[in-house]
Amino acid sequence: MTTEADGSGSNKRTNRLISEKSPYLLQHATNPVDWYPWGQEAFDKAKTEDKLIFLSVGYSTCHWCHVMEKESFENESVAEIMNQYFVNIKVDREERPDVDKLYMSFIQATVGGGGWPMSVFLTPELQPIAGGTYFPPEDKYGRPGFKTVLQNIAEQWDKKKSSMRESGKYSLEILKKIAEKESKVPTAKVPGEDVWKKCLLQFTRNYESDYGGFNTAPKFPQPVNFNYLFHMYARNKKSEQGFMCLQMCLHTLTKMAYGGIHDHVNCGFARYSVDDRWHVPHFEKMLYDQAQLAVSYCDAYVLTKDDFYADVVRDILTYVSRDLSHPLGGFYGAQDADSYPYHGAPHKEEGAFCVWELAEIQELLGEQETDGISHLNLFVHHYNVQKEGNVKPSQDPHGELLNKNVLVCFGSYQSTANTFDTTEDKVKQILKECHAVLYRERQKRPPPDTDTKIVTSWNGLMISGYAKAGFALKDQAYIDRAVRAANFIRSHLWREDDKTLMRCCYKGKGDNEVDVTPDPVPGFLDDHAFLIRGLLDLYEATLDADWLQWAETLQEQQDLKFWDSRAFGYFTSPEGDPSILIRGKEGPPSSRQRLIPVLLQQQMVLFVDSVRRQCKTGI
Repeated sequence: MTTEADGSGSNKRTNRLISEKSPYLLQHATNPVDWYPWGQEAFDKAKTEDKLIFLSVGYSTCHWCHVMEKESFENESVAEIMNQYFVNIKVDREERPDVDKLYMSFIQATVGGGGWPMSVFLTPELQPIAGGTYFPPEDKYGRPGFKTVLQNIAEQWDKKKSSMRESGKYSLEILKKIAEKESKVPTAKVPGEDVWKKCLLQFTRNYESDYGGFNTAPKFPQPVNFNYLFHMYARNKKSEQGFMCLQMCLHTLTKMAYGGIHDHVNCGFARYSVDDRWHVPHFEKMLYDQAQLAVSYCDAYVLTKDDFYADVVRDILTYVSRDLSHPLGGFYGAQDADSYPYHGAPHKEEGAFCVWELAEIQELLGEQETDGISHLNLFVHHYNVQKEGNVKPSQDPHGELLNKNVLVCFGSYQSTANTFDTTEDKVKQILKECHAVLYRERQKRPPPDTDTKIVTSWNGLMISGYAKAGFALKDQAYIDRAVRAANFIRSHLWREDDKTLMRCCYKGKGDNEVDVTPDPVPGFLDDHAFLIRGLLDLYEATLDADWLQWAETLQEQQDLKFWDSRAFGYFTSPEGDPSILIRGKEGPPSSRQRLIPVLLQQQMVLFVDSVRRQCKTGI
């Protein structure tokens, strides 16, 4: 631990994370815990001192990561136990998805579920022996608190090192067998129509007809589902089956756009809804969601020519261009769910930047009218605003949204027009004016933190979003934005000399500066696959062969670095890192589902024989 001036003239204690670039790691740089980044220094210390490693994995916009930091990692007595008995390592899962994937597979196998923050205890040889996700600081409700867990595991290590090491070896062997099983190709036959039918049957069974979606609460958008269903419709346009696929997509996308998961004032979509009506969101906003949903709403517009869906596309891209964009062209990763409810507030609250009390809205909209229609009355009706708030206690377990309203539409623009005896266009005009008033007011609030990490894979997805939107909506500005992002990646995350793609870079101290670590993390499978997809979409929008040529080079590197020629399929991480004990093939959600379309698209555009072979042998 070291100390440095904090700008106020006093010295502030810092740990080794102070030298990192990741916003998540920097959030923990002033914890009393003696954190190490993932690397040889920490591994050597654990081996030299024969200590267990406590590995904590999370990301900067994770609500429960913030909670555990506040309760435990900022607690001096907890930190004292951690520093005495463990070598403590912090990992940003978005920076090192390979580390996250390896140990999350252990947590899921032993605990039965996963999530973040992920908490894992490792032997000095990096083998997992115990773990979980969030731990409360003290014993409560019959469950051990984090202090108790730390003390119990430290005591066991002191008495049973040999047996715990054997347990770690056994755990690793099980994980290797799971990975090997996943790698096996069950058949060389290309899946046929029967697979499509089984998949569709699964969707129809899980479809929720009232509010759309394909799962119960918490409800995630899951854009890959729309991708499949739109393709099914395109294959069967005149059939009842095709019509059903289209309607499931359109109904779900419409309900999401009306819901509280959609930020009606600041634009963009939150990560998921805690209820089945898309009403109360988990308020963090992720770049990869904006990217994939932009494509989904774009597809809906192309198939229907309904301007409602085009407007949602513009809404998403307005948010990304304004709030998630580096001045030089890259895209930032996310915005936090938590923020201070007012300037000078002692603690952050989830959703504080987004929610409203009725009295606030009354004061802001006042007596303004259009053609005798009260803006206030129309807005309050359309968005279900109530004096006591519109969030149920069951949706707000910590009481942070008491008397607050999450803007949500349970009707349509036309139903509001009918209520106020006016036209749908007039309703949209009034709401647009109200949104502008509330937007200006929200800008006075303390904003949520933005994770200014620029991740290659997510930027690839966003390039697709802008390129497809520009082509479908005939808006050159969107295509130009995609070009700027692609040029950013090529300038800052691609080494032409050795054809190496990097995982991420970071916003520098100045607006036009970009930071990279001294030893940048090489790109993973999803970085290559999603960037290739983005470049192919950009080529289709521009017909500039330069993007096609770069995509082909990236495909060659993807095959060289990740393809398993023995058992087929792609590994998710490159070879050569001894700290990654197992190279897996099970990628993060949606990456494997997107690899086959990427390869097929490349085959159609480039006629690459090696790509055709890999499509046949399977991912």
